Amino acid sequence: MPVHTVNDSSDLDAKVSSRLQRVCITSLTFTYDPSHRCVKARLVHKGPVLSCVQKGDVEMLKAEIREEDPPQSTTEHTSINVILFGTLAKDFSQSVRQGDVVALAGFTIRKSPSFLRDKLHPCHLEMDEKDACVFVCPSASPSHGPTVISSEGKYTYSSLNQLKPRTVVNIYGVVTFFKQPFPSKGSDHCSTLKITDQSDAKVGCTIFSRNLEDHPVIFKVGDIIRLHRFKTNTFNDSITLVNTFGWSTVTFDGKIDSPIVPRTSSKSFHFGESDKRAVQELRQWAASQLLMPSKPTISLSSVQPKMYFDLSCQLLAKAVMDSRCILLKVWDGTKCEHPLLKVAAAPDTLEGESTVAKDRMNLTANILVYDNHMAVARGLKPGSFLRIYNLRAVSQSAPDQLPDQPKHLGFHLHGGTSYGRGIRCLPAESLELQSLRRVLENHAALHDDDEEDDGTLSEIWYTPPESVVMPNDEGPDGEEDVVPSQTVRTCEHSLQMVTLTQVKNSTPPLVCHVRAQVKAYQPQQLYQCLKLFCSKCKTMREVPDDSMIGKLFRESAKDNQPCLEFWAASSSARSTEPGRTISMHISSDMVGESTHTQLIFVQGMILDEVCLLSRDYKNLVPVRSENGRMSLIDLTAPFLFRGDKRYYGCKHCSPHTFENPVFTGVENWDEQRIAEALGVQLMQYGLLVQFELQDQTDTLEALLWENSERFFHVSAVETSASQDLQDKVQTIMDTLQPPGSSMEEHPWLDLCLSLYTVQDNNRNNICYQITSTEIKD
Repeated sequence: MPVHTVNDSSDLDAKVSSRLQRVCITSLTFTYDPSHRCVKARLVHKGPVLSCVQKGDVEMLKAEIREEDPPQSTTEHTSINVILFGTLAKDFSQSVRQGDVVALAGFTIRKSPSFLRDKLHPCHLEMDEKDACVFVCPSASPSHGPTVISSEGKYTYSSLNQLKPRTVVNIYGVVTFFKQPFPSKGSDHCSTLKITDQSDAKVGCTIFSRNLEDHPVIFKVGDIIRLHRFKTNTFNDSITLVNTFGWSTVTFDGKIDSPIVPRTSSKSFHFGESDKRAVQELRQWAASQLLMPSKPTISLSSVQPKMYFDLSCQLLAKAVMDSRCILLKVWDGTKCEHPLLKVAAAPDTLEGESTVAKDRMNLTANILVYDNHMAVARGLKPGSFLRIYNLRAVSQSAPDQLPDQPKHLGFHLHGGTSYGRGIRCLPAESLELQSLRRVLENHAALHDDDEEDDGTLSEIWYTPPESVVMPNDEGPDGEEDVVPSQTVRTCEHSLQMVTLTQVKNSTPPLVCHVRAQVKAYQPQQLYQCLKLFCSKCKTMREVPDDSMIGKLFRESAKDNQPCLEFWAASSSARSTEPGRTISMHISSDMVGESTHTQLIFVQGMILDEVCLLSRDYKNLVPVRSENGRMSLIDLTAPFLFRGDKRYYGCKHCSPHTFENPVFTGVENWDEQRIAEALGVQLMQYGLLVQFELQDQTDTLEALLWENSERFFHVSAVETSASQDLQDKVQTIMDTLQPPGSSMEEHPWLDLCLSLYTVQDNNRNNICYQITSTEIKD
């Protein structure tokens, strides 16, 4: 059996040192001779046993190991991937578990194809049953939480006033400012914070990581944070910190009397008596410097209009209102002195318990969450305890509310991360959570089993908060509509029909029902309504025409040097044009597969040639040579041709690098999988039309964007490649605004309108969008 189990670490060292020389993971290179050498490290991740097609379906397992005691002089590349084959893979899977210490011998060193993605060691180790062996020392006991290891004597911590540029350091500090993680321009999330210590120096820190759970768990100013393996830089003559390879963070509550409980996502971390002393000393010092906020959060009973505040609360229920907004129904056991805005959602969208009884007692706060915070809100579970940062209290009223009636208080968590804006789940050990639980227990007798009667329903405002629920849709003047509509609403709102004048006098966010005619629309050339949209950075751009694309392809074909890629099989042919060579490349893993499943890279072709070739080959990727390496053409042009369809990438969000692409393990290549393999952020097709609507009272400009495919009963990507579908859209528009006709001849449309605000040059502009509406067949 190639996997040998020993009793303890000393036994492991004895087995290894008698015949092998131990080497550090950080010292391994491509040219290193691994003969009679071994590495000792802790297993931090173990994948499943799979079949490797390249090696004749032999079994394979991928694992990650991390150096236990890296040299203090270097902290980069302390983790490395290990690939095990054959019976060794099976034995390793059965005998070794996460957290065990292993010693590996008889390995070969290869270039890691995943280095750019996982940021581990640039090499990986390969092992099979012929020459390799594994010694394993099991961890003391299986653990469902992180493994805590004594750090006595293992780390040296620097004072903030002693930091020098371009060094890797370990730090303890008190948080004086922080922002919740937010998406960066690349594929990572970014956290920013400022810390201080007893030296009274203040240092900014930036953390980049793709995984949100790897970011430090900070709940308030005054929390203590420990940083391992952070690099010092200078910016504007000040020292800054940024995470580097092998980095880790651990945070602690900054209150003096709270338990010292580490908060981290690491599978194992060092923590000992010296760490406890460091946390206690920083807590005492922070308290003496008044760094801890006197009131980190505000209760609902103390909230006033126009206030920005932090709220600790329990989530009762939530509902997705539309693509830009999620409703959170929360309480903290205190009663607000102002009447709280009641926001109802369609019953089939509400997740969680009924809040009717708490609503009647003015205990339920309805929070509308927007933009980048929606991803966090979607993952929240009813019943969880939350800290919501930089929440805004707004006085709102219905359009028909009398001036002497009191306004209701609504709550909004706007997009962005200014002032630390965001949402966190409170940790179980938090003293504030324990205090909040005691307050809520005083209301344990409240029951929400009662059904809402008609009197209750008449008081509820939907989001749109200012719209009053009515049993049936009626016309603006209270009479039933008799003129047939060319559209049908597909929403489940039961709202009173309002006029365009009432809509323009309302305060967003709002959803309402209107009846109007199309006075005009833009663009008049409907092929121009096709847009490209990036869901990550929200960039929208025009679909380029063939003349622009053709120019890019011709410029690329002029400078056509050979591409040398170890993963590709290539063939070349002379073009009919003098001096131009056409090349085709496919991954070696795909040789012999059907042309409908192959991913073919074409080089030196002009646009007409690519379009002609795409009739027979399903997936064509135009490329060029850059310093002998393959790269994509400018992302202004399509990066993928699939039959008649063309797909584009976002310039801002695409690293568009594929030095070591992986093309195995995928049965069906669609545009999304291809984009991911090439490092491209795929842009989506959409239809954008601006309508000028008119009724008896006013005119209003409204966009048709998110609902456009349902409105026209077409797919935007199919429309981009189909003249028949483009003609269908034109026919519908000619129906809504018949050419040469008067307004009296234009059909009436029943529409669901959404009002929202967009910030432009620090000004909030109100926008209108047609939602949940379809043209009648």
